[in-house]
Amino acid sequence: MISRSFVAALIILLSSIIAHAESAAPLTQVSALPYRVVPDFFQFPGGWHFGEISAVASESKRHIFVFQRAAPMLSEFDPNGKFLREIGSGLFIHPHGLRIDAEDNIWTTDDGSHLVLKLSHYGRPLLVLGRKAVAAEADWLFNEPTDIAFDKAGNIYVSDGYGNSRVMKFDHSGRFLKSWGSYGDKPGQFDLPHTILIDKDQRVYVGDRENKRIQIFDLEGKFLKQWTGIGYPYGLCFGPNGHIWMADGGYDRIVELDENGKILGALGEPGHAPGQFAWAHFLTFDPDGRLFVADVLNWRAQVFAPTNEQSGTTTYIPTVRKFWNRKLSNGWESHHKNAPLPEEK
Repeated sequence: MISRSFVAALIILLSSIIAHAESAAPLTQVSALPYRVVPDFFQFPGGWHFGEISAVASESKRHIFVFQRAAPMLSEFDPNGKFLREIGSGLFIHPHGLRIDAEDNIWTTDDGSHLVLKLSHYGRPLLVLGRKAVAAEADWLFNEPTDIAFDKAGNIYVSDGYGNSRVMKFDHSGRFLKSWGSYGDKPGQFDLPHTILIDKDQRVYVGDRENKRIQIFDLEGKFLKQWTGIGYPYGLCFGPNGHIWMADGGYDRIVELDENGKILGALGEPGHAPGQFAWAHFLTFDPDGRLFVADVLNWRAQVFAPTNEQSGTTTYIPTVRKFWNRKLSNGWESHHKNAPLPEEK
């Protein structure tokens, strides 16, 4: 007689095989999303400039917040892109994720300090999760956390991240409730949970970046299903129509996904020109429907405005992860660093 445990294990194995088969399917041309790039949107004071921008977020007053790995690390801009102020000077080491909650509080994940911070609109720390410069796996510590999400009850969900492979859940006051996940490629496991989002039906979407999939759970961490064959989910947000939009930082494009995880359209391609990306990281929409994308290696946040033009289909078909592979340089230093010093003349 076949045991229930054997059947359960077989189901998990088959799910994993199907997921890998789906993810191996080649990507194709899709509809081009009807957006146009808005160049030179952000206006810094004279002499200031952006560095590596990791995240962008918007709030109810249509202001835009930019999180970057250069000073000023957290900045606020008005709806026209004019710089207003720096926030939280000295609080950050290596910015990663940025979210703004329904009360316009600012939430940051810093994978250099291993902290999650809740800041007031004016930049005062309201909640500190983790301990600065301490990376570990405990119910009060993180190891390079990546992103934050919130459910209707105000509970906090953190994707934890580069060093750990799990999701952590806290109540609104920061009290640990539970965690789930481990390193791997089976359902419920992660290979770099990089972004997290919760929909109106209280389903938790986790961008399992290096497994090239989005896993979907209930609020208690029960695995429901997964979306594969979509690219590399670096960042997730909701679009104006309620669909999930994804920054595919591996193939350097933005995609819109329907309720079943099917790609409805895309924009962008790898490169350095306006409208192209080099590590599209996190993204957000403002109340006017404009799309903002953190473009890490290009040292910019790109802005896209919706249009009524018929865009046709995309010409870029992802096949290779462009800004990724590297090896030791084969130059003078690599040939001479272990050689004996020349005799003095």
